[in-house]
Amino acid sequence: MSPAQPLPTIHWTEDGADHSAVWRSEAGVPPPRRVVIADDQTPADTAYRLASEGTALLWRGDFQNARQLLQAMARRVDKKPQRKARGADKAPASLTEAFHKHRLAQSQRARTLGMLLLPFEAGHVVPLRRAPDVSEACEQVYGTADAPYVASMRELLGLIGAYEWRKKGVEIPMLGERIHAWYGVFSPVRGEYLELVAKAPLPSDTLAFDIGTGTGVLAALLAQRGVRRVVGTDQDVRALGCARENIERLGLDGDVEIVDANLFPKGRAPLIVCNPPWVPGRPSSPIEHAVFDPDSRMLRGFLSGLAAHLEPGGEGWLILSDFAEHLGLRSRDELLGWIEAAGLKVLGRLDIRPRHPKAADADDPLHAARKAEVTSLWRLAAK
Repeated sequence: MSPAQPLPTIHWTEDGADHSAVWRSEAGVPPPRRVVIADDQTPADTAYRLASEGTALLWRGDFQNARQLLQAMARRVDKKPQRKARGADKAPASLTEAFHKHRLAQSQRARTLGMLLLPFEAGHVVPLRRAPDVSEACEQVYGTADAPYVASMRELLGLIGAYEWRKKGVEIPMLGERIHAWYGVFSPVRGEYLELVAKAPLPSDTLAFDIGTGTGVLAALLAQRGVRRVVGTDQDVRALGCARENIERLGLDGDVEIVDANLFPKGRAPLIVCNPPWVPGRPSSPIEHAVFDPDSRMLRGFLSGLAAHLEPGGEGWLILSDFAEHLGLRSRDELLGWIEAAGLKVLGRLDIRPRHPKAADADDPLHAARKAEVTSLWRLAAK
């Protein structure tokens, strides 16, 4: 295992003296080049203007006031601009254009709101008035902190939210249990694809591979359905730890093994399941790796290697939303072409409509695609 790369450093001037500290960003955002000091007297309009121009604000006031300032900045980001000229609010020509505009707006929003920074002391202590104890939430993501550092408040709030979700877990009706997702590991909040796996006829109950296991929820579901041995694979360190913890908590560690592997483990299986990221595109944060798959690499890798890892008469279950098709990012013919080129045939398909809130949100810029979306379990076999 290669040694961890040293963390970058952020620099600023305060009270006429130069200062520096370690910079932490789980999304890999580089440290801001320009940093000014801000406190309880900093107006929201000023903070928003500076952040929009690329100047970060290192907070020295009350923690809860910083939280309110971030909310005020978010309202300014989200406020619809006034129409400046005819055609300024022209609707996107296609869902593809709407998607790219939406992604750009999300990126700009994250960059602007990420400019409000907090100081941390060793041990993940925030040395501000009314600051909560965030040490455990930070340690779960950052590890130990032996020296002071600086991070964005927006990221800290994300860490706290993930920490609370990890403690609470997500109820999985098909399991009758909760699954607890770690930070950066996709939580199975969309249950429709789990329903497909719960009802598809098993080709065998001897062995199954779960490719890209994540939280381990599909591996657990297969084991609960009676598959005697399940091997779940992943390459992400957090996913591996998360899956193992969930499997152990559910008492399935005698039936399910979680291994570090690039897609397929060694050997063949009569059932191989994969729920790859559904949208071709570049992720911009750790959690987005479960949603965005650059150039459909994982999807194509699974399809191209499936036949070589299936036992004779075995099935591969590809769980995939057609959301990308409605966005014009991947066509159905392209998907079928990859299946054909991999020496596979389609035995059947189970479909289900999503029930998440965005599918009914008419104000969502991608509503038309979400409303038409169908999630499918493709039953594949070697020719």
